[in-house]
Amino acid sequence: MSKLIFTDDNFEAEVLKSEAPVLVDFYATWCGPCQMLGPIVEDLAEEMAGKSVKIGKLDVDTAPQTAEKYGVMSIPTMIIFKGGKEVERMVGMRGKDDLKAALEKAAK
Repeated sequence: MSKLIFTDDNFEAEVLKSEAPVLVDFYATWCGPCQMLGPIVEDLAEEMAGKSVKIGKLDVDTAPQTAEKYGVMSIPTMIIFKGGKEVERMVGMRGKDDLKAALEKAAK
């Protein structure tokens, strides 16, 4: 499974009601650091395919309600949700190892 695309419409079903932990990359197409982080998130999604986690992106310009609900003020912001609750938040550029470690911790 490659990365998923989250929207205001599918966020509850795909993220909040997910049995597995979910990493959501809040980004925008005009954000330079977001563009640099994109391939890292894609690599992680490929590497963790088949594991009990979900990885996806949410464009803050096309899903402003969700970004606002979770107080995403600067991007990129990655939030890991587990059982419908935020369990970890990382703001700014992160390496694949950092993201993977945080996801694996949430999956325990």
